[in-house]
Amino acid sequence: MKSFLRTILAVLLLAAGFFGGVAWKNSKADTTQLNEGTVATDTETVSDPASPPVNPPSELPSGLTEEERSTIQLFEASSESVAFINTTNLRRDYFNRNVMETPRGSGSGFVWDMDGHVVTNYHVIQGADRATVTLSNGAVYQASLVGEAPEKDLAVLKIDAPASELRPIPRGESQNLRVGQTVLAIGNPFGLDQTLTTGIISALGREIESVAGIPIRDVIQTDAAINPGNSGGPLLNSRGDLIGVNTAIISPSGAYAGIGFSIPVDEVKWVVPDLINHGRLLRPRLGVELANPQIMQRLGIREGALVIDVVPNSSAEAAGVRPTGRYNNGSIRLGDLILRLGEYAVNANSDLVLALEQYNPGDTIELVVQREGEEVTIPITLGEAQ
Repeated sequence: MKSFLRTILAVLLLAAGFFGGVAWKNSKADTTQLNEGTVATDTETVSDPASPPVNPPSELPSGLTEEERSTIQLFEASSESVAFINTTNLRRDYFNRNVMETPRGSGSGFVWDMDGHVVTNYHVIQGADRATVTLSNGAVYQASLVGEAPEKDLAVLKIDAPASELRPIPRGESQNLRVGQTVLAIGNPFGLDQTLTTGIISALGREIESVAGIPIRDVIQTDAAINPGNSGGPLLNSRGDLIGVNTAIISPSGAYAGIGFSIPVDEVKWVVPDLINHGRLLRPRLGVELANPQIMQRLGIREGALVIDVVPNSSAEAAGVRPTGRYNNGSIRLGDLILRLGEYAVNANSDLVLALEQYNPGDTIELVVQREGEEVTIPITLGEAQ
């Protein structure tokens, strides 16, 4: 009898354990389903309580200062115009001769117009075989090169994106900037897309050297953090207007050290249309070949641009500009030393290049040269660069 009772009790305990385990498992499954996402009902969607609340752009957290609210709203509006640029090179495999695509670098850019033109630095796409542009919404497009200006470190790409995805950046002015103004930089430093840094204008009128070795003048200096990958991104004022294109830093280590440079927007606004319409800068052509700095130094000439040769059928030939040659006795006869072009002084070869940018093909201006120890003024009609 006792053995029978023990058997009945054991069966009851096993049954209780089984049904209890099933009930716990079902309860855990229900809880897991809530934590994994949302559960739709007939009337509402229940959000995951473990996920942080997401504030839409129009709903900012409470307790923000007016400055914080302004910065957040500016970033949310302006970041839609900023693009992430990846470049690659095509390489042929040594063993099977298949063509492979290898990463080259990355940078930033911004949407210029509703035609899909994207502006960036020349050095971002320099030497690349292909480039992709990623817009703020994550859409990726193959880009074609429209035009480039190494002497200005600017380039224009084009993507075939629908108008609904294009947000051209509003363009401001750089001629009235002041040291101390608040500025904001948006870009993709080290591949981290949509990064915002803030600072002030630290100095104006700086000069940096372009990839082509020609100076870029009136550059904006800022302490807003600019790191590798920021190149080609916009520098904005407190209204969200484009005032510069971030292009370079000064740093012993190669990372940000508090000094960054941006190409002023007033320069960008006349360079980009030329690149879009012609693929290059359309500058007037003088038609002279100049002595390099080493020759100038050997000759003891400290200022001006020495004419070594004159291009046939050029404006310089028509105006009677003299090249360097030799006298009958074999000694060197120096050519014209250009001292001034129009209203711009020429102290070096780069000064002549930059002075030409201030005029248009067909303009007639005065060229002041030193010829055999005397200053001579030559009227000259500028030609068009080919």
